[in-house]
Amino acid sequence: LHQGMLRSSALRAFVRQGWSQQCVRKDLKTTAKLSATGSVQHIDADYNLETTPFDFTDENYGEIRKIMKRYPSNYKSSGVIPLLDLAQRQCGGWLPLSAMNKVAKILDMPPMRVYEVATFYTMFNRTKIGKYNVQVCTTTPCMVRGGYDILETVEKHLGVKVKL
Repeated sequence: LHQGMLRSSALRAFVRQGWSQQCVRKDLKTTAKLSATGSVQHIDADYNLETTPFDFTDENYGEIRKIMKRYPSNYKSSGVIPLLDLAQRQCGGWLPLSAMNKVAKILDMPPMRVYEVATFYTMFNRTKIGKYNVQVCTTTPCMVRGGYDILETVEKHLGVKVKL
C-alpha cells in the first residue's frame, strides 16, 4: 500500500518545514523526489529512463485518432489527459518517462507541460504500482471526515503500513 507523495498531508507538512523527502515503496524506490520547494523531480531508474523504448500499439493509435477528433487542431494539447490515461493503461497502470515524451510529441507540446499534468493529477502513477492500487484520501476535508481512521482500518485489514 502506498500513499502518493502529494496526496499525503503529513508529507506536505514535512515540505512546509523544509524537509526533502524521498518516497520509498515496499521494496521499490520511486523515480520521483519531492523537494523542499514542493517541486517533483524525476530520478532515473533502470526501468524508467528517457531512452526506455515506448510506442503506442496500433490499436491505441486508432484510439488516439478518435480522441483527437474531439478537439480543434489549434487545441491539440487538450488531449493530454486522455492520451496520458491511454499510455498508463498500456503500461500496466503507470506512466514511464518515455510514454510522457511520446504524448508530448504526438500533441506537439513541450514535454515539461505533459510532466506538469502527470504530476498534478493523482490519477497518474509515475512509478510502477502493484497489482492492486489502494488510495485513501487524507486531504484536509477528508481528514475532518475521518480519512485517517479509514486509512488505519485499511492498513489493519490488509496487514500493511503506508510508507511516506
